Amino acid sequence: MTGTAQPPAEYWFEERCHIAEWWNTPTDTAVSVARARVEPGVTTRLHRLKGVTERYVILEGRGRAEVGTQAPQEVGAGDVVVVPPDTSQRITNTGDVDLVFLAVCTPRFTRDIYRDIDPEPL
Repeated sequence: MTGTAQPPAEYWFEERCHIAEWWNTPTDTAVSVARARVEPGVTTRLHRLKGVTERYVILEGRGRAEVGTQAPQEVGAGDVVVVPPDTSQRITNTGDVDLVFLAVCTPRFTRDIYRDIDPEPL
């Protein structure tokens, strides 16, 4: 089974980024793939995904990824950031153009596994 040739619609997610779901279906619970876009100067909300490993595959732009207790990591096109399940995470766009990356989740992302842990109120 393949996806459609039409690019998926992008929507604003409360995490402070734009999301386009490339692959996320209940018929394939093993994985989801979304394109995330973070505007210049924006830091996504600190969060964790319950029981899900997430990978950021950086496509465009520059950023600083924060994963758990690791030192912040500068990232750019071609880099991959792995976030283990239940680990705090966020990313900051440190460039002057959009930071674009694929968010690959295993098992697939569903809204109920998202845990906002940012100390700032929404």
